[in-house]
Amino acid sequence: MRLNEIRPGIGSKRVRKRVGRGSGSGHGKTCGRGHKGQRSRAGAGAAVGFEGGQMPLQRRLPKYGFASRKAGWTAEVRLDALARIGGDVIDLGTLKNAGIVARSVKRAKIIASGSLDKSLVVRGLRVSKGAQSAIQAAGGSVDA
Repeated sequence: MRLNEIRPGIGSKRVRKRVGRGSGSGHGKTCGRGHKGQRSRAGAGAAVGFEGGQMPLQRRLPKYGFASRKAGWTAEVRLDALARIGGDVIDLGTLKNAGIVARSVKRAKIIASGSLDKSLVVRGLRVSKGAQSAIQAAGGSVDA
């Protein structure tokens, strides 16, 4: 085998169809589009999802679900995450500095998941009833 003998595989390079070059080419006159109809016209073609006037599938199916716009900047914090924070006053800034919630978070809620064994003061955060009783049982307090 020599460099001048190298060729692409048979059938890997297809010749471009040249339409409108006379009847002898096999693609003259109507250029392979047939006679009349939507697909024969230039610039024609239905919009995505159009089903010829029939009610489209995306409108026939029932709608379900809900995407909260607040979810992007709301966070849940577990009780055992609070136990890992140094200091005794917990607020949103403390949670952000400790890396427990993202910087983009605007509000957080402490939920009763895990255990807490040290006394903490929680300020400016939402607290579930179970978490509030756990914080108070550990000797801490919740300031709204």
